[in-house]
Amino acid sequence: MGLEKIAEYKKQMGITTAELSEKSGVPLGTLNKILSGATKDPKLETLKAVSRVLGLTLDDFDDLEDNENDNTATACIEPTYDDMQQLIARNGNKLTTDEKMLLIKLLSEL
Repeated sequence: MGLEKIAEYKKQMGITTAELSEKSGVPLGTLNKILSGATKDPKLETLKAVSRVLGLTLDDFDDLEDNENDNTATACIEPTYDDMQQLIARNGNKLTTDEKMLLIKLLSEL
């Protein structure tokens, strides 16, 4: 999952795990488990808090890009028409008219 980036950026910033814990609000024990590899799939809120302190985005933890040439990497799954239709139906009311028009344009180009 790219969690090794936490240690890498922590080192680059010159902060200790205790300092990262204090600044992020993530318990020291939780960070130690993540850094040691004992926790392989931390909670989203934990990653958000750590990424804010380290200046990372959640995408930075995605190691699929790093492993594109690795045969063990999981291939990206294309969403089906039904998947997209359900997603738009659930979230369409949150879009402005301009955003809806842009979405229609983008989808028509597929």
